[in-house]
Amino acid sequence: MCGYRPDMAVHLLAVTYDAHDPARLARFWGGMLRRDAIEDAGGLLLPGTPTQVGLRFVPGQPEKEHLNRLHLHLTSASLAHQLDTVAAAVALGAEHVDVGQLPEDSHIVLADPAGNHFCVIEPGNRFLSGCGFLAELACGGTRDVGLFWSEGLGWPLVWDENQETAVQSPLGGTKVAWGGPPVAPKIVRNTQRFLLAATDTDLRTEVDRLVSLGATLTSTDEDGSAELADPDGNEFCVRQA
Repeated sequence: MCGYRPDMAVHLLAVTYDAHDPARLARFWGGMLRRDAIEDAGGLLLPGTPTQVGLRFVPGQPEKEHLNRLHLHLTSASLAHQLDTVAAAVALGAEHVDVGQLPEDSHIVLADPAGNHFCVIEPGNRFLSGCGFLAELACGGTRDVGLFWSEGLGWPLVWDENQETAVQSPLGGTKVAWGGPPVAPKIVRNTQRFLLAATDTDLRTEVDRLVSLGATLTSTDEDGSAELADPDGNEFCVRQA
């Protein structure tokens, strides 16, 4: 199984969100994560760090039929911190949502101003211990797609049980996890997509490598960036850093 390769030349730069109002979402998530937005290729980017993934918001018209395959998990240092995070989110425009959670569940489910769900996780969650505030990208997906991204990013598997997988940078920080089957059918283009940056290598070389691992090249843009789909059909973009 793939372990860390210090020579990996592609990095998870951000999760891109299609949004009717990118500036509104950038203000919301900038306030939540305490990051400043910068202009980025027609969108707004909240830059991450080596251990915390970035978020990027671009103009888009999410279709009514879309079902997000990804949502964010924020962590809490204490019960008071969890409640403060929820209160801050609501003040910025979030809403509580019912997705079938049980009364005994300790996490709190919210939706951002565009309706994207995210969870504020209870304190003491061992799986997300040490992952930072933006602790997890929780995705719907098969084990195969988890293995693909482990190889693609050069991030080792930190969970691989009962068809569920998770990967994490060897530097620590945000985990990316896939819940295993059944996976909801994909009907329309995803409104949330990984954005990868190729560094210290030719972009075409990285695209070819990802295709060799099981991705499908779907298009290339005039700026040289490429859009691909992973083995579960999730679109993602690779661009030169």
